[in-house]
Amino acid sequence: MSQDPVTRAQQRENEDPEEAVRPMPLVALLIAAAMVVWAVIYILNTEPLTLSQYGDQRTRAELSGPAAPAAGAAVDGKAIFAAQCAACHQATGAGLPGVFPPLDGSEWVQGEPRVLANILLHGITGDITVKGNKYQGAMPSFAQLSDAELAGVASYIRSSWSNKGDPLDAKLFEDERKAGADRKTPFEGEAALKALTQ
Repeated sequence: MSQDPVTRAQQRENEDPEEAVRPMPLVALLIAAAMVVWAVIYILNTEPLTLSQYGDQRTRAELSGPAAPAAGAAVDGKAIFAAQCAACHQATGAGLPGVFPPLDGSEWVQGEPRVLANILLHGITGDITVKGNKYQGAMPSFAQLSDAELAGVASYIRSSWSNKGDPLDAKLFEDERKAGADRKTPFEGEAALKALTQ
């Protein structure tokens, strides 16, 4: 009992851990070594890093996406519809009841071509009746699309599903764009659209 309190406190402490006391488990060491060997073999068996095709072997042309259509080439109205319109009007053209009006069987799609052209060019807000059902909402303008693209999508919806309308020409959209150049807002309801035909 002659030991001082500091010495007794030190004797109660555990030894500092050392690798010799708790070495790395042999299984973990073998797994790490196997992974390193596998990585070296994999690298040696792959193509040299000097080639231009690295990961999935796609060519530059495949990575750059589809080429722009040549001047005068036919526009794919179905592709434009899928990209710009199908989110609201659905791929079937049936729309969403009470929210987005249908294009399939719509009197606005199959009716006066000037009206359809102006809907696409300027958009519409407010009440519109389609196939006997009232819709309240807003459709944006698609004036950012070219006349040929607008004609392509209009022709697609006029001849798809149960619609049997004739295709529309880009000249119609060019003329309506010029005629409505001063319009900066969408048409307000179906009354404003009907006024186009009077």
